[in-house]
Amino acid sequence: MSGHSKWHTIKHKKGAADAKRGKIFTRIIKELTVAARNGGGDIDTNPRLRTIVAEAKSANMPADNIKRAIQRGTGELPGVSYEEIMYEAYGPGGVAIMIEVLTDNKNRTVGEMRHTLSKHGGNLGEANSVAWMFDKKGYIVVEKSKADEEKLLAAAIDAGADDMKDDEDNWEIVSSPEVFPSVHEAVKGLGIEPAAAEIAMLPQNYIKLEGKAAQQMVKLMELLEEHEDTKKVWTNADIAEKEIEASLA
Repeated sequence: MSGHSKWHTIKHKKGAADAKRGKIFTRIIKELTVAARNGGGDIDTNPRLRTIVAEAKSANMPADNIKRAIQRGTGELPGVSYEEIMYEAYGPGGVAIMIEVLTDNKNRTVGEMRHTLSKHGGNLGEANSVAWMFDKKGYIVVEKSKADEEKLLAAAIDAGADDMKDDEDNWEIVSSPEVFPSVHEAVKGLGIEPAAAEIAMLPQNYIKLEGKAAQQMVKLMELLEEHEDTKKVWTNADIAEKEIEASLA
């Protein structure tokens, strides 16, 4: 099982930091604002905005909150200007980490990220120090119990997906970022709510961590994901499920 989906699936099941509604709403509002600023406020002509609006609705965000966030992005309402930044870092055992943030103060955010990393066996890297180890892909995780394999595969491939992989309890659907919205809509068209659906930085290879390094890495991931400016965190760490669960318990 891949380190990426294993980490996020366990986090999803346990309802850990990302399941705190306030944290989710804060992140989604920032994403709505940025997506509207960059591509306009019409979901029919802005695929990224359409995807985030769908996520907001699935998180039960009130329609007024969605509307106001979009209007801040288009300039119809005053609001904070957020900047998207991708930080690259190393963690315990030399694993690679990609941290995507939305911030209104990049000097504050980078300082806090650097402090968290150094305190837990990591360090901030230079631009392109680890990005070459990842591929930017559309990524959807569907629990096997929720889907018929043949129907899911047919819908995904017809919508432009590159591949569908067997990941023990889940199906992983991988596509180019450009066709991700179409693949996501095709999956939801089957009446399926994916366990995860995002534009992800998928590692090309994994580094296996055990013992103290594994525990340290899980703690570091937890802290990075809990930061108020964090959008997503990706790593090429391969950690046994039992060690992740023990650390999150």
